[in-house]
Amino acid sequence: MKCFRIDAPGAFSFAEAPAPKPAAGEALLRVRRLGYCGSDLSTFRGANPLVTYPRIPGHEIAAEIMELGARAPANLSLGQLVTVVPYTACGRCTACRAGRLCRHNQTLGVQRDGACSEFIAVPCDTILTAPGLSLEALALVEPLSVGFHAVERGRVTAADTVAVLGAGMIGLGAIAGAAQTGARVIAVDVDDGKLALARRAGARETINSRSDSLHDRLHALTDGDGASVVIEAAGSPETFRAAIDEVCFAGRVVYIGYAKAPVTYETKYFVMKELDILGSRGALRPNFEAVIRLLQSGRYPIAETITRIAPLAEAGEALRAWEANPAAITKIQISLD
Repeated sequence: MKCFRIDAPGAFSFAEAPAPKPAAGEALLRVRRLGYCGSDLSTFRGANPLVTYPRIPGHEIAAEIMELGARAPANLSLGQLVTVVPYTACGRCTACRAGRLCRHNQTLGVQRDGACSEFIAVPCDTILTAPGLSLEALALVEPLSVGFHAVERGRVTAADTVAVLGAGMIGLGAIAGAAQTGARVIAVDVDDGKLALARRAGARETINSRSDSLHDRLHALTDGDGASVVIEAAGSPETFRAAIDEVCFAGRVVYIGYAKAPVTYETKYFVMKELDILGSRGALRPNFEAVIRLLQSGRYPIAETITRIAPLAEAGEALRAWEANPAAITKIQISLD
């Protein structure tokens, strides 16, 4: 089978490898569509500390079941189109015991080789069926689930006003997830095109923080209170600080992004506002299932979210184009058909 590898920062190749055989409790999947994650771009840039090289990237998967190992569950059958939960769990650490993403998690395409290859074998209990979803939609389930998990971590309800800082792929998941609860969602970004897409995903209002004052506009929209929940999905020191500055007293802040540099805070606001400050990492199976239901409902703008679909032969060039102009990309998917 053919696979795409990132060999070193900025370097890639295509390789031939034998197709895996599914063990008992596993399925052999033919990968049909694969979404690039920001972690894949970081690997290509040499900025992902969790990665060793060479690495086959990719964990946003749309695939077809080709073979089932012994003891496969009855709900799986040959030819089904499926997606995959790309994480691992030890079942013993404090995070696993709390029902959260494992402390020792190894994500496909990050700590272990991913799915940018013609075939992969995965445990059957990581497979999710999603009748009626297209390949494009199936490969969007995982990134949208990350935003849904952040909404769950923030305990968002219909009574909340939620400001999402960053309307990239993960921010769109947070916007859609918060909107699903009935909350009022305000999307914040520096790009009007992304803000227009945020409205399609469920944002009621938008703020371009490059052309408007985030503080003034947000306080005008919230009667001077600020948002009851701020979800940071941009990953910059400025938005990390803005989340604390703009959340209301007794509010909740959820951080999904990794700041690209150390962040200096005015820590008095943590205490004065009596804030709940939460981290959000990956997603859990119920988040995947909630996203599948949303996509099946037709209420999410799938086509508008995908910036480019490239064949496997252009997998490296697509990463280079994303690196050259990251602001222009929401989602790149690789077609392996």
